[in-house]
Amino acid sequence: MTPALRRFGDQTFRSLRVRNYRLYFLSQIVSVSGTWMQSVAQAWLVLRLAPPGRQGVDLGVVTALQFLPMLLFGTYGGLVADRVDKRRLLYATQSTAGVLALVLGLLTSVGAVRLWEVFLLAAGLGFVNMVDNPARQTFVMEMVGRDDLPNAVSLNSVVMNASRVIGPAIGGALIAFVGLAVCFEVNAASYLAVIVGLSLMRRGELHRSPPVARARGQLREGLRYVWGTPALRDPLLLVAVVGTLAYNFQVVLALLAKLTFHGGAGVYSALTSLMGGGAVIGGLVVAGRNRPSVQRLTAIGIGFGVLILAVALSPTLVVAGVVLVPMGALSIAFIATANATLQLQAAPAMRGRVMALYAIAFLGTTPIGSPLVGWISQAASPRVALGVGAFATVAAAVVTRLVGTGGRRRRPLPLAVEEHEPGTAMGAA
Repeated sequence: MTPALRRFGDQTFRSLRVRNYRLYFLSQIVSVSGTWMQSVAQAWLVLRLAPPGRQGVDLGVVTALQFLPMLLFGTYGGLVADRVDKRRLLYATQSTAGVLALVLGLLTSVGAVRLWEVFLLAAGLGFVNMVDNPARQTFVMEMVGRDDLPNAVSLNSVVMNASRVIGPAIGGALIAFVGLAVCFEVNAASYLAVIVGLSLMRRGELHRSPPVARARGQLREGLRYVWGTPALRDPLLLVAVVGTLAYNFQVVLALLAKLTFHGGAGVYSALTSLMGGGAVIGGLVVAGRNRPSVQRLTAIGIGFGVLILAVALSPTLVVAGVVLVPMGALSIAFIATANATLQLQAAPAMRGRVMALYAIAFLGTTPIGSPLVGWISQAASPRVALGVGAFATVAAAVVTRLVGTGGRRRRPLPLAVEEHEPGTAMGAA
């Protein structure tokens, strides 16, 4: 191995030197692969249970139910993450998600599952994720500290996108040879990897902040804090625009494959895999860099929007597939940079609420953005839908850059640097 390659590896994977994060990283590979496996199986289950002519609608309902709790009540989830020891909270959320997957698996295996039960369990998982998401996001900081946070966030994005390839592939094989129920049951078992990883962590090596004491008005306090802090407000608004109008690729790529390039499921899978492969590359590249900022986020956003437009204008399927690789790389670079920027700028006592708002902006907007993008694709074309997302992304990034460099000084965030040394936080896990 050359010295340059060794330096790249050391820089790119430096967070894995932290034992607690290494346990978390490995457990996430197992758990997230199981989550994607269940996602594929759940979609097929809905298509099997839905009445003729309602498959698309019911599939949209399941997706909406999983994200609506985040949109409507996500700030409460962030407040819980600020108030409670995050490691303990993750024990509860991961266990509950595993139980929900097991129930769906058992109902399916005995042939007793009904569509309304799938809806109910999907909504239950949505409420679990409402709390689990900000807890997991902010727990990364507690495992690795401020200096390695950008690297750890980028490596998390690599896990998410690699699992997007691994999970559906395993799920498709299990559905074909064993059945749907096994996918849900395997996913339920995959949560044990996270629970075991959490139990093996060394509490004294966590960079924990004291939980926020319960008090009135803490939700309003969090919203006022974010709105009054441009270094948090501006990137959150940018993420909301991108999440609503641009980041709906599960919908628009499927329609692009079918309506524009007249392909089937194989074409859609190929486009998704190309974007996912690019995202893994992008995550590794970003992991080798440090010090994310709003300026870097806006630059990535502009490039991301330009590449979305390039996909929209691609004359052939081959060209679109080639462009999807760098677009996927910038898509994950945008997400990882936004995540790390917000966590580094947020005060420790507000970090859970800030990351809950991030989850609302990025994931909670799915019930709004997906139907809108689908409607534009049907009414005009998938190319137009991609073009709308591209224009919105570039425009929002440019406005964010101009607002941030227009001579207005950012007010300092003194609380954002008040981190605690390992083992000094209050409370035992």
